Amino acid sequence: MYRERASRVEGVVVWTRTAPERDDGPVYPVLPDGCMDLLWIGGRLSVAGPDTHAFTPDLAGGDGFADAVGVRFAPGIAPALLGVPAHELRDRRVDLTDLWPGSEGRDTAERVAAATDPAAALESAALRRMAVAGPPDPLLRAVVAGLDAGRTVASVAESVGLGTRRLHRRSLDAFGYGPKTLARVLRLQRALALVRASVPFAEAAVVAGYADQAHLARETRELAGLTLGAYAALANSETPQPSGSSTTA
Repeated sequence: MYRERASRVEGVVVWTRTAPERDDGPVYPVLPDGCMDLLWIGGRLSVAGPDTHAFTPDLAGGDGFADAVGVRFAPGIAPALLGVPAHELRDRRVDLTDLWPGSEGRDTAERVAAATDPAAALESAALRRMAVAGPPDPLLRAVVAGLDAGRTVASVAESVGLGTRRLHRRSLDAFGYGPKTLARVLRLQRALALVRASVPFAEAAVVAGYADQAHLARETRELAGLTLGAYAALANSETPQPSGSSTTA
């Protein structure tokens, strides 16, 4: 069972996933959403970078199926607190100790392991780092908001006072990929949110900014690895699932 809640900081979500008792249910793919996650799964503290394609998680820990907790950061937030450009983590899962050398990563893992509420402990660790890193860059938030509203890359670049080349470089560091890819990912998430709300496919496609249903279907297959019908079936299953990058192992 998957659950999530808003954190004390805007743009941060805390989630938990209770492991299944048996290996007899579907494994839900994790879809690209531009986010990055700090994860505690099976005694391992790691980071999930931004995905460019669907990722099928390994639900098993060291001794079979493992519960998992995570802190998910909206696009552009995590690189500053992790201390590494997002593009270096694109489509990767990396141990936190590889990013935080010395005692910090190890001490964080030990605190989470000893906590009665690992999700709260993981959230506190993330918020401590965010306090040091400072608030999210408002320029990056404006970029995400503009692209998520369906605006062109050129118009977003102009609105934030950057040329398209500079915006591309900033986007690689902040989001893990260029603004055109981020726009594709955000558009797909908009469309699939409508599909989850039982909006007809053709209507969901137009509202989200696709040319037509066929265009949405192609993007869903390419980015999510699923047909629209298969995604809708998963979305309507009895077990709540995350829409994006949360349950990565």
